[in-house]
Parts: sequence; structure tokens; C-alpha cells
Amino acid sequence: MAFVTCVECAAEITLDKNTEIGEILVCPDCGVDLEVISIDPPKVSLAPMEQEDWGE
Repeated sequence: MAFVTCVECAAEITLDKNTEIGEILVCPDCGVDLEVISIDPPKVSLAPMEQEDWGE
């Protein structure tokens, strides 16, 4: 089992064995969306914000 640290609040988050690169996690402490950018070593970054297309 692997652990990562939230880049927003420094909370420790557990990654399960099925976690994949690109997966979005929600920090249980601060609620920020995090994107898994590496499995070995485990690493996350702030998830990109989804942009509205406003019907385009």
C-alpha cells in the first residue's frame, strides 16, 4: 500500500493497489481534487479544473 501527501493541506492519503495514473482522488481533509501523476514513486498534483464549453 502506498501513501501520498496532499499538496494543498499536507494530509496523508492512502492509495490502494488498483490506483492508476490519471485517476482523480479527493483529499479527505480539505476536499481538493488531486490527480495521480506517478505510481512509483507515488505522487499527486492538483487536478486540472474542468472548463465549461458553454454550448460550443
